[in-house]
Amino acid sequence: MLQGNSADNVSDGGPEFAEVFVIYWVGAIIVTLNTKLLGGNISFFQSICVLGYCALPLTISLIVCRIILISEQNTVLFAIRCVVVLLAFGWSTFASTAFLSESHLPKRKALAVYPVFLFYFIISWLIISHTHR
Repeated sequence: MLQGNSADNVSDGGPEFAEVFVIYWVGAIIVTLNTKLLGGNISFFQSICVLGYCALPLTISLIVCRIILISEQNTVLFAIRCVVVLLAFGWSTFASTAFLSESHLPKRKALAVYPVFLFYFIISWLIISHTHR
C-alpha cells in the first residue's frame, strides 16, 4: 500500500502526493523557523507564501519534463531535462532569496539562503529523478 500498488494495479497517485506534500511542508517549516531563529522579521505565512510562489518555475519544469518523458528516452533528452530543471532551480532559489534576504541581518544572509537552496534542490531532485517505470 505504501508503494502505491493496489490489487487491480491502478495507481491513484496517493502515496506520491502525500510524499511531496509532506516534503514541501516540512521543508517550508524548516526554512521559516530558520528565518525566525536568525532574527528575521517575517511571519510564518509570509514565508510559506514566498516559498510557494517561487516554486512556480519548478512546477513549469515538472510539466516540461513530463512532456519530454512521453517520448523514448535517450541521453540528449535527459540532458534537456537536466538543463530545464537546473534553470528552474536557479530561478526559484534566486527569486525566493531576493524576497527572504530582506528580512535578515546582513551578516547572516548566507545562513538564511542555505536552507532555501536545500529546499529547492530536493524538489528539483524529485523532478529530475522521476522516470518511466
